[in-house]
Amino acid sequence: MRRKTRQVKVGNVIIGGDSPISIQSMCNTLTKDADKTIQQIHKLEEVGCEIIRVSVPDMESANALKKIKENISIPLVADIHFDYKLALESARYVDKLRINPGNIGDEEKIKLVINEAKNRNIPIRIGVNMGSLEKDIEAKYGLTAKALVESAKKHIQLLEKLDFYNIIIALKASDVPRTIKAYRMFAELNDYPLHLGITEAGTGFTGGIKSAVGIGALLEQGIGDTLRVSLSADPIEEVKVGKEILKSLKLRRFGIEVTACPTCARANFDVAKIVSDIEEKTQSIKTPLNIAVMGCAVNGPGEAKEADLGIVGGKDGCLFYKNGEIIGKLREDEIIDKIIHEVNLITLK
Repeated sequence: MRRKTRQVKVGNVIIGGDSPISIQSMCNTLTKDADKTIQQIHKLEEVGCEIIRVSVPDMESANALKKIKENISIPLVADIHFDYKLALESARYVDKLRINPGNIGDEEKIKLVINEAKNRNIPIRIGVNMGSLEKDIEAKYGLTAKALVESAKKHIQLLEKLDFYNIIIALKASDVPRTIKAYRMFAELNDYPLHLGITEAGTGFTGGIKSAVGIGALLEQGIGDTLRVSLSADPIEEVKVGKEILKSLKLRRFGIEVTACPTCARANFDVAKIVSDIEEKTQSIKTPLNIAVMGCAVNGPGEAKEADLGIVGGKDGCLFYKNGEIIGKLREDEIIDKIIHEVNLITLK
C-alpha cells in the first residue's frame, strides 16, 4: 500500500496522492549559460525526465531562469542556498523552489521568500542533507537518521508558522541504511509528499546500485512520491536508472523493457549483443512493450509467452513469439530487423 500523502502541484506535474511517481534530474551546466542549459534539458526531456532542477549560485543564474523556462516543456526547479534574494528572483520564473530555510537568512528574510512562494502558488522542497545538518542538531543527535528527521521537522515548523503548507520533503544521506531509516521514521509523522534519493551516491555504476537499493527499498514499502538518482555522471543516466527502478517494481511502464537470460553454455545465439542492439535501436520508443530475449528452451518459452514479443534460441533456428504465440522461425542475423519491424507495427498504429 502506498503511503497516503497530500498532493503538491509542480507546474503541470502532480506529486503525491495517487499520482504517478515522477522522475527528476538536475543539470550540470552553468545555469547562467541559458542556451547550454536549455540544450541539456531538451535531451533530458527526450529520455523521460519529468521535472528538472538547476542550481542558482548567483544573480546572473537567477536572471537566466526566465529564458530557460520559456524554452522547455517540463517543470523547472531552482536550487537555492545562502541568499534569500536569489530565491525571491528565482520564484518569478520557476515552478518550485528547493531550499533549506535555515541557511537563507533570518526569519524575516525567510518570511519574504515564503510570501513570494505563496503569492505565486509554487511549492517549496525542504532538502535535508546529512552533509549540511545544523550544528545544534548534529551535536545533539550525531550524523544519524534521527538527526535528518529532526532537521526536517524544524524546517517544517518554521514554514507552518508562516502559514505555508505547500511543501515537499527530502531526507538524504550518502549512506543507504541511514537514508532508508530516516524516510521510514519521517513517513510515520505526517502526510507531506516525499522526494527520494541517495545523495552523493557516486558514479554511474556504484551510484546506480546504491540508488536502486535505497530508493527501491522505500518504494517497495509504499514510501515516496518523486525521485532523483544522484550520479556523478551525465544526468541522462540519472533518468535512465530512475526509470528502471520504477519499471522493476511495476510502478511505471516506460517504453521498451527487455527480459533477457544471463546466458550460459546452452545459449544458441549471442543474447548480450541482441539485447544491446534492441535497447539501442528502441531507446526513443515511448510505448510500453516487453520483449523477451532467451537463449534456449529451458525458461525461454515461458518468458516469451508472457512478453509482447519474444525470441527463444534453438539449435535449428530461433522461435519468434508475438502475443504469446509462435509466429515463425528466424536466423540469428534476422532477429534485430524482425524485432524492430514488429515494434514499429505496434507503436505506429
